[in-house]
Amino acid sequence: MADTPCVFCEIIRGERPAHVVLDVPEAMAFLDTRPLFKGHTLLVPREHHETLVDLPEKEVGPYFAQARRLAGAMEAVLGAAGSFVAANNRVSQSVPHLHVHVVPRNRKDGLKGFFWPRHKYESDEEAAEYATRLRTALE
Repeated sequence: MADTPCVFCEIIRGERPAHVVLDVPEAMAFLDTRPLFKGHTLLVPREHHETLVDLPEKEVGPYFAQARRLAGAMEAVLGAAGSFVAANNRVSQSVPHLHVHVVPRNRKDGLKGFFWPRHKYESDEEAAEYATRLRTALE
């Protein structure tokens, strides 16, 4: 990793606050601070890898197994009809640490093409409640 501090590594080390949804040996997931929809979660590998291409092959399956679990939790506890699961590699990657977006989706939710309006949480307490609901579903 370069000398530049990594926001996601700081979250993983507990140096920066986050609404943690999942904390397992291979990955951590927490709510996006600028969610497309409430419950929008970022899944990051514990070790710093900038892109999916950089993630060692033996870690790809276990990492995406967690993305699969998160997608299921979106439907189970948030009442989402489905989910959007995506990752950017370098282009449009706001933090240079691999992260997969797992976003709850519903029909006619306003997400069209690449026009993605953001929906903020009303409060830190509301964000914590969403994180707790998802975390509980994953336990």
